[in-house]
Amino acid sequence: MKTIPETGPAAHGPPDCNARPKQDTLSICVLASGSKGNAIYVASSQTAVLFDAGLSGIQIERRMQQIGISPHTLDALVVSHEHSDHVSGIGVLARRYRLPVYINPGTQEAVSRHLGRIDTFCAFDCGTAFSINDLTIHPFSVSHDAAEPASFTIQNDCGKIGIATDLGFAPAMVRQHLKDCNLLVLEANHDVEMLEQGPYPWPVKQRVKSRTGHLSNESARDLLMEVLHDNLRHVILAHISETNNTPEKAMNAVTGHLNGRRLRFSTACQHTCGDLIHLGPCPDGP
Repeated sequence: MKTIPETGPAAHGPPDCNARPKQDTLSICVLASGSKGNAIYVASSQTAVLFDAGLSGIQIERRMQQIGISPHTLDALVVSHEHSDHVSGIGVLARRYRLPVYINPGTQEAVSRHLGRIDTFCAFDCGTAFSINDLTIHPFSVSHDAAEPASFTIQNDCGKIGIATDLGFAPAMVRQHLKDCNLLVLEANHDVEMLEQGPYPWPVKQRVKSRTGHLSNESARDLLMEVLHDNLRHVILAHISETNNTPEKAMNAVTGHLNGRRLRFSTACQHTCGDLIHLGPCPDGP
């Protein structure tokens, strides 16, 4: 495993607010999700990490402050792939808060010239876990039309979070990574009928539906049924298309076969940040 260099909050002065929990926990907030920008905040009592920053730096700061979190508390940025809706705010946040950027070699090569000066890049390899303080992050390869796209699981003593967005399908390796999560951020990008009848040009429709595109509602449902277990407590449906889907369609499609299981669902939004969700210790889980 790799560990973070000594940068982060201690390096740039006191935060203007400190929302980190005092007791051990694992927390997540989807700050934005969709084709116009993506960012996911994950934190413990010791560590705060932003997975992607596809909004402007100012927008990211505002959304964090809406849930009582100062950007000054961030320890690192982690990049999934080079598309602009995932990286447009990475450079400014890294410079403003002196943050290391965790990125794999293929993505760094594809995007580094667009980020501006970054003082600290920390390379990771898909399939090899690394640590940032008490958080263990396991990146794994996904099928998407990018240089070296990755999704992640994040784990500490209080639980495990899985992020599975921007993937065209979910092979066995992806399912294996997600099988023991307590919370799952799951892409439900499009309703197939809405996509086929919608305004996108045919080549774009083909890209979205392809094995290097995005998961449909039905594909999200099938993936969830494969990884479902008793200690999965919350599913956040994410990257929901504003043109080819609705939150209601996504929710109905994904939850229709659960047969009364006690599992909380929510939907991530493009224009507003979601709730800050806390996972406490799980007696029967990780």
